[in-house]
Amino acid sequence: MKFNLKNIIKAFFVMAAVMAQVKCSSSSDPVENPPVDPPVTPPIVVANDVDFWLTKGNQSALLEKQTVKLGFGTTANAYANIEVNAAQKYQTVDGFGYTLTGGSVDVINQLNATKRTALLQELFGNGENSIGVSYIRISIGASDLNATPFTYNDLATGETDLNLDKFSLEKDNNLIAMLKEILAINPKILILATPWSAPIWMKDVASFKGGKLKTEYYDVYAKYFVKYIQQMKAEGITIDAVTPQNEPLHDGNNPSMYMSATDQANFIKNSLGPAFKTANLNVKIIAYDHNCDNPNYPKTILADADAYPYVDGSAFHLYAGDITALLNVYNSYPAKNVYFTEQWTSSQGQFEGDLKWHLRNVIIGSMRNYSKNALEWNVANNANFGPHTDGGCTMCKGAVTITSSESFQRNVAYYIIAHASKFVPMGSTRIESNSGGSLQNVAFITPSGSKVLIVENDGSVTETFNIKFNGKWVTTSLDAGSVGTYTWK
Repeated sequence: MKFNLKNIIKAFFVMAAVMAQVKCSSSSDPVENPPVDPPVTPPIVVANDVDFWLTKGNQSALLEKQTVKLGFGTTANAYANIEVNAAQKYQTVDGFGYTLTGGSVDVINQLNATKRTALLQELFGNGENSIGVSYIRISIGASDLNATPFTYNDLATGETDLNLDKFSLEKDNNLIAMLKEILAINPKILILATPWSAPIWMKDVASFKGGKLKTEYYDVYAKYFVKYIQQMKAEGITIDAVTPQNEPLHDGNNPSMYMSATDQANFIKNSLGPAFKTANLNVKIIAYDHNCDNPNYPKTILADADAYPYVDGSAFHLYAGDITALLNVYNSYPAKNVYFTEQWTSSQGQFEGDLKWHLRNVIIGSMRNYSKNALEWNVANNANFGPHTDGGCTMCKGAVTITSSESFQRNVAYYIIAHASKFVPMGSTRIESNSGGSLQNVAFITPSGSKVLIVENDGSVTETFNIKFNGKWVTTSLDAGSVGTYTWK
């Protein structure tokens, strides 16, 4: 067979043309099985089961609601657990708050009407922008954070008034007016009343400062309490409880009065308790009202068989001693209540240090040691930490400072109380939560069934941890020196 080169070349080009035509034809045909993109995984949506409010020691967050979503789950991790058990219940809580001193009233009244109303609503209301203070302490007569000392029965030297005919609440008219406004905001707020001194004519020294109540005036002084409670009631103000004497072992304040444990037991069992019974007053008598370094003082009163029936419980401050003194007294007399009624923040203190110490002791510590309440000291003062009496506290910093007629500044005590008062209303019950290491905490169940956990990171580094409840948990973290309040249904 003979090959012709010309014919071979011609055949090659014919074949190429045919192949090109076939390729074009194939590319225009529909594709039977086009490639499929891989399925798109939908984003994981975390339900927000837990609300979280944060205050940082560096003040970059101040009772600020966090936007992070905290959903309960069961994915294991190696973090420490704070386990909350609502089945284990402890004491019912009466509330959280401050002392409304006469000086507090004076400076709040320096605000213009709009700002004044707004501040009272913020402190004592229950709205979104309020902190829900539910318990206040007031003085019977002046405290050292009044401009001047006084009682409701001040007489000329050498005079007496055994029938208390000259008794008058007039010097506290401004306080009474503000209490009425507060009660209009929160009609259920509880009020504890405490004297700094008896009228001078009843004492063994002619001074508001120091001295003792003369035994011959025990009954008259008991009537003084009765008259005070009755006249306050006539003003529409119900006094829930009294203590016989503020800081009875501190007689260097102005005003002040010394009262030993034995003297207080005698006053309660022989005069104050019977006077309340005769007048049919349903007002609690709470003993002591002084530092945690002397739990034997209230125990002495409760050990007196005749004083015991009249006493509801014992009140404490923490300028000395340890917060576990409350548990000491509670364990000795579990049928009687314990209360935490005063702790001040200093003008020389630092925000972070005070936030940590007070959350650990005043809020978490008092509650874990069975206290019914937790109170910081004064609500308000001015930029010079006044007013105060001559010799009264010069460094006591209020929860707020009134800086002008149109403005006020929230201080560390505001946030200390707010982290509890805003979320733990009266009638809540402390429930079990394990506590240890740097993460100090306390838990509650509210009357509506919400759970509340307050956590303070007392350490020096950020802590990540789980909040475990009913077999599930959320994972969260707190910077060193920060406090978080967590709430869930």
